[in-house]
Amino acid sequence: MLISTSAQAQNLFVSDYANDTVGSGNIYEYMPSGVQSTFASGLSGPAGLAFNSAGDLFEADELSGNIYEFTPGGVQSAFASGLPNPNGLAFDSAGNLFVSCLGGQAGTQIIVKITPSGVQSTFASGLYYPYALAFNSAGDLFEADQNSGNIYEFTPGGTRSTFASGLYYPYALAFDSAGNLFECGLGGPNNYIYEFTPSGIKTIFSTATLSGSSGLAFNSTGNLFDVNPFYGNIFQFTPGGTRTTFASGLSSPSFIAFQGETLPVPEPSALALLAFGILGITLLRRHQG
Repeated sequence: MLISTSAQAQNLFVSDYANDTVGSGNIYEYMPSGVQSTFASGLSGPAGLAFNSAGDLFEADELSGNIYEFTPGGVQSAFASGLPNPNGLAFDSAGNLFVSCLGGQAGTQIIVKITPSGVQSTFASGLYYPYALAFNSAGDLFEADQNSGNIYEFTPGGTRSTFASGLYYPYALAFDSAGNLFECGLGGPNNYIYEFTPSGIKTIFSTATLSGSSGLAFNSTGNLFDVNPFYGNIFQFTPGGTRTTFASGLSSPSFIAFQGETLPVPEPSALALLAFGILGITLLRRHQG
């Protein structure tokens, strides 16, 4: 079982794919007030974004097949290369990076697992255009499988099951602090933001998505941020579903991530809790004595 840390979300980072031209993509950074600055430029199809526990930002550079790592100060290095059209990114509690890859024909796409030292392995295969990835607090990986219309759930060992089906090109995923999964598709009619309970019950969270979303993320106060690539906007939704425009004027915004977003960490074992309790009692008795 996993629990979440209470790290506070800070600035919002957005990958802007630009115009499918090598070297034209950017990553923008937004302060909570909405002030924008350019965090990185010269990228080739920047897609998925994810922070590791050390605060470094990782970016899936789709057109180059690389994963780049950025320090908080913006220093860029290549973390992985040779990936077939990397897109969505997500870290597990052990610091392994999972990457959805779109190379090949539908039904042949894969999810790649990369250890902190950079060793790559295939975690899942036989997918139909996998995009967003997200972990729940139990350590299961969820994947938006666009062309199949499904959301798949994978155990840490890689066993796959269907969490939801019948969706219209599912693309963006995000978990709230209560463990509910939010999803939105990319393009088409009735592309609402849906909310799924942990047991899979689906309800409509918002109908105001303007033809779909390419990225979803929650901030520390429980507001949901939604990227609309067709209009170049980032929308903010309160927990009750009220929408406001957080940012506009982007070229082709894609994925988003909050700096300092909470990461799942292993729950202490019963043995460890017992050991801590015994230590605490021992220290208390010494103090009283």
